[in-house]
Amino acid sequence: LDLHAPYVEVWCTTAYGFELLDSDDGERLRLAPHIEETLARPNHPRNLGGYVRLGTQFATEDYRLAPQAFKTGETAPFQGRSEAFAQAVAQAVAGVNLLVARKILPGLGDVAARLNAGGTLLEVGCGAGRLQLPLAKAFANARCTGIDIDPTGLAAARAAVRDAGFDGRVRIVEGDVASAFAPASFDVVVMVEVLHEIAPAIRPGVVAACARVLRPGGWLVIVDETYPATLAEARLPQFQFPLQTGLEELTWGNVVPTRAEQERLLRGAGFAGTIERSIFGEGFTLLATQR
Repeated sequence: LDLHAPYVEVWCTTAYGFELLDSDDGERLRLAPHIEETLARPNHPRNLGGYVRLGTQFATEDYRLAPQAFKTGETAPFQGRSEAFAQAVAQAVAGVNLLVARKILPGLGDVAARLNAGGTLLEVGCGAGRLQLPLAKAFANARCTGIDIDPTGLAAARAAVRDAGFDGRVRIVEGDVASAFAPASFDVVVMVEVLHEIAPAIRPGVVAACARVLRPGGWLVIVDETYPATLAEARLPQFQFPLQTGLEELTWGNVVPTRAEQERLLRGAGFAGTIERSIFGEGFTLLATQR
C-alpha cells in the first residue's frame, strides 16, 4: 500500500488495544471477530461505514454551524445535499433495510402472502432506493413504489433500480403521498428511519395519507426511533441510540417522537386496531398496524 511504516505500527497497536485487531502469534494481526462485517463489508447488515462517513465527512460541517444554531434555532435540512451525502445516509441504514426486507416483512401477519400474490408496496421516504432492491428480490411477484421529495436521492434511486434491472417492477416517484396516489392503492406502506425526519407540523397529514392509500386490511410498517418522555427514561439503555440521533440531527430539523406521539399519530390517522411495537438492534422501534 506504500504507507509510512511507523504510522501503520501505531495505528495497528491502537486498534489491537481497542480489540479491533487480534493476533494469534503476537506478530501477525487480523481483524477481530465481527469487525470485518462492521467496517469492511459495506453490504453486511451490521456494517457501520455509513454512520462513520456521516460523522467524519458531513456532520462536522453541521457541528460548525451549531453555536449559531443554538442561538437562533435555525436548521440546515439534509434534503437536497450532494449525492455523496445521500449515499452515506443510505449506507447508514442499509443493514436495517435488509432486515426489513428479509425478516420483518416476511414474518409480519399476512404481508408476505399479499406481496407474493402480486400485491403492492409503497416506501415513503425511499431516499437512494436501498430498500427497494432487497424488497424486489424478497418478493418477486410484488410491485414496489418508492416516493421521496429529495431530487438528489431520487436520482440515485432511479439509477440503482435501472442498474439492477428492476425498471418494470419498481417505480420511483417524486412528490408527497397525499397527492401522488389514489385511495386504496397499496397493500403495504413502509417507512424506515423516516418518521422522525418529517417535520412535526406535517406528520399527522403524512401518516393520514399513508392510511388513505392503504387497502382494507393493509399494513403500515414503521421502523424509527423513540425519544424518552422523561429524564428517568433517558437513562434506560433502549433510549441511548434515539438520544444520540436526536442530538446529531438536531440542526437538520429532525425531531424524534416519543411513544405517546407515535401512538397519537397512528390513532389520529384512523388506525384503530392493535399497534404492534417492539425494540430491536440498539434502539430501533418497530411499529406495525393494519388499516
